[in-house]
Amino acid sequence: MFAVPLALLLLIGAAPQTTTRPDPASPQQLAEARAKYEPTRQAAIHLNDLAGDIHSEADAQALVDAVAERLFGQEHLSWITASIRHRVAYAEYEAVSKPARMIPEQRIVNVWNEYVRELDAPEETLVTVAELHNLRDAMYTSSQSMWRREGITQQFWTIPNVYAVDGDGKVASGCRAVEALKILHDMFRSFQMVQGARERVQKGVLVSDMVRQQQQSGTPRPSATRGQLMARQDPEPVLLAEISYVQAHGEGDYMRLMERLFAELFPTD
Repeated sequence: MFAVPLALLLLIGAAPQTTTRPDPASPQQLAEARAKYEPTRQAAIHLNDLAGDIHSEADAQALVDAVAERLFGQEHLSWITASIRHRVAYAEYEAVSKPARMIPEQRIVNVWNEYVRELDAPEETLVTVAELHNLRDAMYTSSQSMWRREGITQQFWTIPNVYAVDGDGKVASGCRAVEALKILHDMFRSFQMVQGARERVQKGVLVSDMVRQQQQSGTPRPSATRGQLMARQDPEPVLLAEISYVQAHGEGDYMRLMERLFAELFPTD
């Protein structure tokens, strides 16, 4: 989502990493692969620790800066302006320290729907609060599952501590700031996940409830929770609409659209 300008908003940089089934490898090759991946895993663990230990706005700023550096590298932080990172960090700290200050799911839905309407994307790309909440539940459940396995599944895109969670251990009705940006990014990059959430809403099910029921009944858990996030593989409708919009209106209009949506997502009160 928000291709060029939302680089400023931490929404792009690298697409979510996907795990493919490799060819059979020898134990030595597996060990070498793990050793090569270890720095990436440790960086993800560090970010997860930062996200789970926010007690001040400075802590939130450290998280936002670390995420920005992870996406763009230290040499590019000059064009991810300090004022934008500070605004995200302030919203992150507010959401963590004051549950009433979480970003409402309705606000995220409003921003997303305004975005796809401006792009003249297909009607099916509009989302509801129920669909967004179901998607967040699936994403958090999947992240928890992959994070517990350790190894290569511990990566930047599976960090669980960025999510707002209630006292029952389920996603809250509001979001944290970094979480909101990640959700918008993932909706843009993989709208199939929204389609999967839409199907679950129609069935009245949550991924977290299905996993809990499987655990209580002793049924073997599925080998990959990520599969439950998807519905079908189609061309990304919002990406295609974004390309058409930029071609028709130019990057200047697109930048102004992004700036307006950013202000709506993170109002200054």
